[in-house]
Amino acid sequence: MTVTTIDLDQAVLDTAKELTGARTNRDVVNRALQTLIAVRRQPAAVERIIARTFTDEQTEAAVEHYDAPGSSSDEA
Repeated sequence: MTVTTIDLDQAVLDTAKELTGARTNRDVVNRALQTLIAVRRQPAAVERIIARTFTDEQTEAAVEHYDAPGSSSDEA
């Protein structure tokens, strides 16, 4: 792990802690960096999903229907 000293706006740090439930400054910064990485990678992931192709077998597969938990198909 790298040790880095940075100056942070205390009000911003406190707000981030409150919003995330993080207990330490380190946790807040780590969560912020992880979120930044995920957000920046998301468009590429969406593009990969959009570019997917499916076989006829996949698109014509039978559809399974499930009742929501706590409901019954007999109730009507």
